[in-house]
Amino acid sequence: MAAAAPPAPTKRPGVQPLRAGEGHSYLWRRLHSLSGIVPIGAFLIEHIISNFETWNGPAAYAKQVLFLNSLPMVRLLEWVFIFIPLAFHALYGVYIAFRGRATVNVYPWAGNWGYLMQRVTGIIAFAYIIQHVWRQRFSGADLPHHPGMAFAKVQHELHNPWMLAIYVIAMIATCWHFAYGIWLFAAKWGITPGDNARKKFGYVCAAVGTVLCVMGLMSIYAVVYKYPNAPADVMPEHSIVHSLPGSALISTHSS
Repeated sequence: MAAAAPPAPTKRPGVQPLRAGEGHSYLWRRLHSLSGIVPIGAFLIEHIISNFETWNGPAAYAKQVLFLNSLPMVRLLEWVFIFIPLAFHALYGVYIAFRGRATVNVYPWAGNWGYLMQRVTGIIAFAYIIQHVWRQRFSGADLPHHPGMAFAKVQHELHNPWMLAIYVIAMIATCWHFAYGIWLFAAKWGITPGDNARKKFGYVCAAVGTVLCVMGLMSIYAVVYKYPNAPADVMPEHSIVHSLPGSALISTHSS
């Protein structure tokens, strides 16, 4: 009598670790996971901290913009450590999102809801970042050459209630996506083995995401309500006549 075939191995519940050699997409998924922490996650933290200078007023924010644009090889750093990694992470993330299948209707577990929300918030963040980069970096006032106009440019945009709502929703979605992404990264890379370690680290990630989100929302509040009707340019002495082709200076007025 033939021996019974051994039972097929079953996966443990929860987040499965990344294992070398499993599947042709292993390398791309590992790079995608890593890019969400470094450099994109690091940039997100820096960006929110820099934007928090709006709480100290238009002049303080302008000095921060001036400082960042005065860094050596800043344009090269911008492309190598921000735009290119962000494009890869976002596009590959959208590819993963549309290949996967959410099963919250059948298995309404926390892990499945996390899987779904990570993809929903990622798509929201991606759509927001595209318009945000275009509006704030490549259209209107050329902020690298006119840092004093940074506060007024954002304020001019947020005078539109629809844009204000988009900023608030995107801030919440982006911070949630990053916080849960840190938790996934630690779980998949074997940094937090075991349910107990993952549960404790989950509280840390939730705290990080909450702090960043509160700072981001406070920055938005400062631009819209704390310092209304900001001057069009708080440091015209740092403005450079030459600007990017096609750029036009904005005119911000009281409303």
